[in-house]
Amino acid sequence: MPGLGEDDFARAREADLVPVQLQRDELLLGHCASIWAVPEIEVKQADVTKLEVDAVANAANTELRHGGGVAAAIARAAGEELERESRERAPIGLGEAVETTAGDMPSRWVIHAATMELGGPTSAEIIERATVSTLARAEELGCRSLALVAFGTGVGGFPLDEAARLMVGAIREHSGPTVERVVFAVRGDEAERAFRAAAEEE
Repeated sequence: MPGLGEDDFARAREADLVPVQLQRDELLLGHCASIWAVPEIEVKQADVTKLEVDAVANAANTELRHGGGVAAAIARAAGEELERESRERAPIGLGEAVETTAGDMPSRWVIHAATMELGGPTSAEIIERATVSTLARAEELGCRSLALVAFGTGVGGFPLDEAARLMVGAIREHSGPTVERVVFAVRGDEAERAFRAAAEEE
């Protein structure tokens, strides 16, 4: 059966009728909306390189040089393949995210989100955009579980409380067909308190 054209829809509107194909499209869209949900949020003190999730996020610089902090720990745990793939994918824009394989880590992917330029500061806008980009990339990769670290709070020097609110807020505004669980893998009591407080806010 051929698809409906603009004239068909115009005549249907004039006759106050809804075409069967349009009804089917609306039902399909309604079904998709009903099965998409905001991911469950979990906060735990953990080594992100040891978590058994589909993907872990790395707070990277735009050159994807993993020289310090959590980025260096992820690079060491993953091995040479991650470094090689990072060189091939760099540079990326601020707030953008790209994936590499996770090498020797239990996860399948590492999603590198650029939260700053090499050695530079970060900002609220960049952290929020990087979180959104990471979630979108995880969806595209078909990930059901994702581990996030505190973007911008290490070398970037961004306040933990504000980073936590921005990142949790981005997750709550996200809905998609695959990502069901987001784990904030934090280190230290201060970081745990900040992210738990953000996650518990109404």
